[in-house]
Formats: sequence, C-alpha cells, structure tokens
Amino acid sequence: MIRLYLRGLNSDLLRLVAFLGAMDQTDREIVALLRENARRSYQDVGQRVHLSAPAVKRRVDRLEQEGVILGYTAVVNPPAFGWHAEAFVDLFCEGTMPGEAIKRAGEGEAGVVSAHTLAGEASARLHVMAADTKDLEAVLERIRAADGVSRTVTQVVLSTLFQR
Repeated sequence: MIRLYLRGLNSDLLRLVAFLGAMDQTDREIVALLRENARRSYQDVGQRVHLSAPAVKRRVDRLEQEGVILGYTAVVNPPAFGWHAEAFVDLFCEGTMPGEAIKRAGEGEAGVVSAHTLAGEASARLHVMAADTKDLEAVLERIRAADGVSRTVTQVVLSTLFQR
C-alpha cells in the first residue's frame, strides 16, 4: 500500500522516508543534543543517551548518510559580527517569478541570511541582518531594484526571544 503512494518519488526521498520511519527515540535525542551544540563530543552525547561514544558515532554517521543531518554550522552573535539591525522582508513579485529568480535577488546580499518562498499574499520572505537602519535601507533598495520585484513589506525586529 505504501508503494502506491510513493511510486513517483525519487530514490533518495524514498530512502529518507523509509529511514525516518526507522529513527528511534535515541536517534531523536542525539539530533536534539547536536542541535543544541554540534561540537559536543560523542562521549558527552553517549553519556546523555546511555550509549558508548563509538555507538553514538555510528548513529551520527548513519544519520548523516541518510540525509537527516545535513551539516554543521557556526551560529554567530549578530552584534559581535557587526549586525545591529534585523528585519523580515516580504517580497511581492510580478507575475510568476520563479524561486530561482527570487533566490538571485537575495543571494548577492551578504546580509540576507535566509530566503523562503511562501504560500500566501507575498511571494517570498527574506531574513535580513544589517549594520544599522541606514545599511538596512540600502539593502532594501537594492532588493527592490531586482527584476520582477514589485514591492516589499518590512518588519523590523525589536528583540529575539529565542532561536534554535
């Protein structure tokens, strides 16, 4: 019965769907611990999930192989990085601007830390970091000048309550 619903999906997605069903609570705990701090040692993770360090390594390797863990990154303190202004910018595009064109509109801006297409009134949402409001305004002007962008609506962040 499952094959009927999954027949049209590519093999990587099928493997991921099959693997996700096989993830147990320990795998989920390991991922949660690594999301909190990806630099934790296998020994530290193992102590928390009651496994040996080699057993944790094998599980992490499998989670990476199966595409559950996509990578590791450094999370920076925005003010220490020189960013003191933050905003979410909704892009409204002309016609049916493809996601790739939206990506190009934001990708060249160093302060655009993420971009997402949306279902709803706006076509996309950008998360923008800037040195100050003057820098934010300059970034917005460049984004508005991109081909296919008809307008933007910006919400400036006052404070971040938490972030994962």
